[in-house]
Amino acid sequence: MANQTSSSIKQGSFFGAVTIIWEDANKGTNVMWRVPRNIRLNDNIVVREDEYAVFFRDGKVLAYIDRPDRYALTSLNAPVVGGLVRALSGVQQQAEVYYLQRRFFDGKFGSKEPYVFRDPDFGLVSLRVFGDFRWRVNHPDNFITQFVGTFGASAQADVEDRLRDQMVLLLYASLGQAKDQGMRVTDLAAQLPTLEQLVLGKSPDYFDAYGIEINRIQGLSINLPDDVQKAVSTRSAMGVLGVNYMQYQAGQAMTTAAANQGAAGSVAGLGVGLGAGMGMGYGMMGQMGSAYGAAAGGPSRPCPKCGTLVPAGSRFCPSCGTSMEMAAGTGPAVACPRCGASVASGVRFCPNCGNPMTAPPPAAAPPAPAPPPPRTCAKCQAQLPPGVKFCPNCGAPA
Repeated sequence: MANQTSSSIKQGSFFGAVTIIWEDANKGTNVMWRVPRNIRLNDNIVVREDEYAVFFRDGKVLAYIDRPDRYALTSLNAPVVGGLVRALSGVQQQAEVYYLQRRFFDGKFGSKEPYVFRDPDFGLVSLRVFGDFRWRVNHPDNFITQFVGTFGASAQADVEDRLRDQMVLLLYASLGQAKDQGMRVTDLAAQLPTLEQLVLGKSPDYFDAYGIEINRIQGLSINLPDDVQKAVSTRSAMGVLGVNYMQYQAGQAMTTAAANQGAAGSVAGLGVGLGAGMGMGYGMMGQMGSAYGAAAGGPSRPCPKCGTLVPAGSRFCPSCGTSMEMAAGTGPAVACPRCGASVASGVRFCPNCGNPMTAPPPAAAPPAPAPPPPRTCAKCQAQLPPGVKFCPNCGAPA
């Protein structure tokens, strides 16, 4: 707030009357100035376009002036001043005068204590909120009654502290409402503009009683704990790559291993450059089986010893060298009676479908009929395709 010497009180010549003008070098940063002496009859009050003048006595607002002009407290024709003069008609009847700015002010807010957000995926998450807001006095009587009469505010910092606390409470209430509507921790970053509008819409419920209007909310930031932020980033990366958690971790491990091999040239010589390591990490984990199958021209089966997918028809596992026919038993591999996969002799359950290998094998299919003998053209002896009526070589009837 401004001090006494920073504004103007001019002495008059009529029974000690004065003319009061708010002329403060720091007026642009002060929302309120208290006239250092009580107002009396015959005093003059100068109110500019960007000011309110509020008359306060005994813990309540008597009246306020919101129109620019010079007001003499003997002008009974003005409704506001006339009511005030009636209140000051006694010998000792005086009142305090407060000037208020009508312009907008910019403020910042931030949570002192974290807000506990219950998320279905991450459980209880502690959030901290920060942001900027723009405000102004729109009901001078409410403002003076609350900040001067109730809170005893005497400085700009007292007002700003109260507004910051209210902004944090308002944001917490808005977060609770958004959570009830299904918002999750992973949605917060994308929904910050929506939260700003929600806070702005609820602001009259929290600030009208203080005579304050909130005009804008911007720069909203919600900070997550480091471990939760890391988990959210991991989930986002998994969604972009189209992999599950195990595939993502395997890809990260392979990338780290590739980066630790040495210089980029030696790594590239091994076929695992930094870019190749990332591609192999996520591509091999998700598509190794299909690649093996495609290379062998058919489906793959797991190695009975190490589990590596091996192309059908391979006699040995390319990973551990185990015989695909003799690894788990003492005899040749047999077909699963349920899915037909080749299973090593002695294995009790099929590693492909889990079916017991003791079940009787399915009945053998009847042999396919022998194909008809090929026909030849009677004229040119060319071999005729099945079903043709004329020789495609000489045109003679078949």
